[in-house]
Amino acid sequence: MIDLLIIGGGPAGYVAAERAGQAGLKVVLFEKEAMGGVCLNEGCIPTKTLLYGAKIYENVLQGEKYGVFSDAPRFDYARMVSRKKKVVRRLVLGVEAKMKAHKVTVVKGEATIVGRSSAGIEVSSNGESFVGKNLLICTGSESVVPPIPGLAEAGDVVVTNREVLEMTECPKTLVVIGGGVIGMEFASLYNSLGTQVTVVEMLPEILGGMDLEISAALRAIYAKKGITFHLSSKVVQVDGHKVLFEKDGETQTVEGEKILLSVGRRPVTRGLGLENLGVELYRNGIKVDEKMRTNVPGVFAAGDVTGFSLLAHTASREGEVVVNNLTGRDDVMRYNAIPGVVYTNPEVAGVGETEESAKAKNIAYKVAKLPMAYSGRFVAENEGGSGICKVLLGEKHGEVIGVHMLGNPCSEIIYGACIAIEQEMTLKEMQEVVFPHPTVSEIIKEVLFSV
Repeated sequence: MIDLLIIGGGPAGYVAAERAGQAGLKVVLFEKEAMGGVCLNEGCIPTKTLLYGAKIYENVLQGEKYGVFSDAPRFDYARMVSRKKKVVRRLVLGVEAKMKAHKVTVVKGEATIVGRSSAGIEVSSNGESFVGKNLLICTGSESVVPPIPGLAEAGDVVVTNREVLEMTECPKTLVVIGGGVIGMEFASLYNSLGTQVTVVEMLPEILGGMDLEISAALRAIYAKKGITFHLSSKVVQVDGHKVLFEKDGETQTVEGEKILLSVGRRPVTRGLGLENLGVELYRNGIKVDEKMRTNVPGVFAAGDVTGFSLLAHTASREGEVVVNNLTGRDDVMRYNAIPGVVYTNPEVAGVGETEESAKAKNIAYKVAKLPMAYSGRFVAENEGGSGICKVLLGEKHGEVIGVHMLGNPCSEIIYGACIAIEQEMTLKEMQEVVFPHPTVSEIIKEVLFSV
């Protein structure tokens, strides 16, 4: 008997499979495309590979600030894309090797839930039937394609995160519909490489859900770099290379060689056979409890398919929660310290409550913040760069409830704030932690001593 059937080989699925294999469970994982899911093949890894290349090029252009000179710097975008594919392939092979090492059976093909019998939960793939004690659904998410008039007729002018990663030439002009995390990362990438970028966002500010002050500061930086922003703007039509949008009661038009559609993602739940088990949905995703259990005994869901926190690291942790509970370790999923990172240049990172969310929840708080320039390492490595570090503390107990940063390399620092929030560390306890010097991470301690 198979202990655990897993549908989907993304961060939730392959991490759960690895942990279950380590624990000695018999696991079968179904993946219809490449192992690693969207994150590894069409999201996190390929975009960060390209963004790093763009950052190197941008640093070369600014080398004279550091006394380093390079005559006629140039880039080869096709080679950057080629390297991206090599990185992805290497990591996919790494995931496949982990599955083999932990004796996970990987079935390449689309999986369909048949139903439950006296023998267990049945899943079919490639004409073969598999029966297991438990089922974990990790089918991820897909790009949302809104019903904008003219979108379908625009053909390959319009691209999503999938198609844009396959382009081998930089467009001279690019219109990004959606100023969220994905939209801003691609805007950053092409802006660094000389593309004229325009961002059209329906909300009053970019990076919805992140700290508003930080989001506005990043937008100001990119406006100086040449990106044009249209906020509070609703796209009403696409006409070939033109994007028509309503703003302040008027219809305006922008034009781009390419149009990137980046308005969000939605859980993949159709065509799985969920109805054969009676799995309950909630807000287009699969409804789960704190142990990632669905309403059907023995059936779990993790990752983007739940529609709650569409992040790879959230998915991985949710997969671990499932396996921990199956192997006798009582564990629950907590979302109070899930970090969010935007890999622009400069980076944005945040975890916990923002000022906006704290106010909405009626959480009494006090805030402390300083420019990143209070860190000597930041000044040494970011000539002319600016940034912010903001810490939110609970008013009553002085515990850390949120940390938000703008400035490189905050993506590598934010985990420390995650630990502080998870452990409910207070201002006094954080002040007693020894930070290495000189590091940019010291900015957190500087902020805490400014309270």
